[in-house]
Amino acid sequence: MTSTASSTDTRQDLAPYDQRPSWQQRLRRFGHAAGPTSDVRDRLVPPFTRPGPRLWAALGIPRTLADRIVRWSAWGGPLLVALLAGVLRFWNLGSPKAVIFDETYYAKDAWAIVHRGFEVNWDKNVNDLILRTGGDVPIPTDASYVVHPPVGKYVIGLGELVFGFTPFGWRFMTALLGTLSVLMLCRIGRRLFRSTFLGCLAGALMAVDGLHFVMSRTALLDGVLMFFVLAAFGCLLIDRDRARAKLAAALPADADGRVRPDAHTAETTRLGPRPWRWAAGLMLGLAFGTKWNGLYIMAAFGVMTVLWDVGSRRVAGARRPYLTVLKRDLGLAFLSTVPVALTVYLVSWIGWILSPADGTGGYFRDWAAKAGRGGDWTFLPDWLRSLWHYEHQVYTFHVGLSSPHPYQSNPWSWLVNGRPVSYFYESPSPGTDGCPADTADKCAREVLAIGTPLLWWAACAALVYVLWRWFFRRDWRAGAIACGVAAGYLPWFFYQERTIFFFYSIVFLPFLCLAVAMLIGAIVGPPGSTETRRVTGAAGAGVLVLLIAWNFIYFWPLYTGTAIPIDDWRARMWLDTWV
Repeated sequence: MTSTASSTDTRQDLAPYDQRPSWQQRLRRFGHAAGPTSDVRDRLVPPFTRPGPRLWAALGIPRTLADRIVRWSAWGGPLLVALLAGVLRFWNLGSPKAVIFDETYYAKDAWAIVHRGFEVNWDKNVNDLILRTGGDVPIPTDASYVVHPPVGKYVIGLGELVFGFTPFGWRFMTALLGTLSVLMLCRIGRRLFRSTFLGCLAGALMAVDGLHFVMSRTALLDGVLMFFVLAAFGCLLIDRDRARAKLAAALPADADGRVRPDAHTAETTRLGPRPWRWAAGLMLGLAFGTKWNGLYIMAAFGVMTVLWDVGSRRVAGARRPYLTVLKRDLGLAFLSTVPVALTVYLVSWIGWILSPADGTGGYFRDWAAKAGRGGDWTFLPDWLRSLWHYEHQVYTFHVGLSSPHPYQSNPWSWLVNGRPVSYFYESPSPGTDGCPADTADKCAREVLAIGTPLLWWAACAALVYVLWRWFFRRDWRAGAIACGVAAGYLPWFFYQERTIFFFYSIVFLPFLCLAVAMLIGAIVGPPGSTETRRVTGAAGAGVLVLLIAWNFIYFWPLYTGTAIPIDDWRARMWLDTWV
């Protein structure tokens, strides 16, 4: 399959005439005729790449069958990659049969919230009882103080309602969303790069990433947040293509049938309701309703989609694209994202809002009726004032959280897997819990939240390449990837004194995989390159992908809690900070 990382015109947001060398523009007055320019339609909505005829000829596949394969691969390829990801994630999902790491909070909070509408205080020793009885335990009534919004816990609770209050039940939805996120990334990458091959490659890279794998098999909120963020990005990407297609359809054609930029059309065309942007607002609201850092991502994506509109208007011929977007697009862009997201966030608290305000409902639900009486805001509903007080207390907690933790890490170390998080660890004796009976020493059984090292280290180089493409080649695709990474990563540098963990980086992992796919596309080389260049590039790219896959397989025991001899476990501790 051909790559588009270097082959397509990366300056799609520049008007065609602005790309012509300045000397050609000056010589037009003397009768100079420039070469043919590209059709604006192809610049607004570039076509998808297709495999070259040499590939089909080498495989002995007729052209008609080749065309059918290309059509089917648009969905067939992503579905196959997602199937692989799903098999890996659902295999033996209930193991370890334990409450690992922060499942002790979210699994129980989810069970309470889908039954009572709010979180409750559980007995400290209830975990063993839950595992021993298969979840047949009474739900307390005393409300608990929690510091994360409810959406992620509702998602986890859906799996518990269907499959029970068991490890499989509380991990089911994260495994499902993890699998679907791989499918989404394949389709997003395909649309972004205009290449089915590169899209499926990005999804396959995430399918074999250790952090994504572990988070998909653990009932934590960050994997749920990642899913909604990626879904929002995909919705905005579809909206971009559809908006540009409408502009292209509105532009006039010349006598030769070639579509040219037109200032009047570009500045006056209305793009309609844009439902995919409203869908993005919904997804961003669900992200914000899962964890508060979804707010940073909503702000970054909002700026990104407005800049995409500016680029679209400029390509179509607008003389003042920023002013045009301000008049035609900015108001609807705001209404379809920010108010929608905030409304979704409020609705997500419906269980807490409907709980009693007499002290038997959710935590702080009775604050307005008791401690919050009087003041300047009493005209607001009691539930809203109580919720606002609750949120203020949560914010104070988050910014002041600095309790030391053995697995906390600084965001500077995240990209190189500096300090992974151990979710589960046991040291079974020979002949017990999967430890081979002939083992000379004890075994280690661990679930380690660590990214596939070679993938993350390759992503460091890929980010440098992406930034270069963005700054020096003005490649909008590189800018979109950089925006996704920055929105999920950079805000944590404001909280370096806080207790934060490496697994928070799962939110921007999909964009790291897109960056690596883009780098691999450049390694393979653009269509039209010499056969030697293409073969050499494909060999180098293939070796990198195979090494990443091997690395995932090598660390498989640490991702799944498989018992291995302690010497084998030590051999996988490549850095001292991993222990």
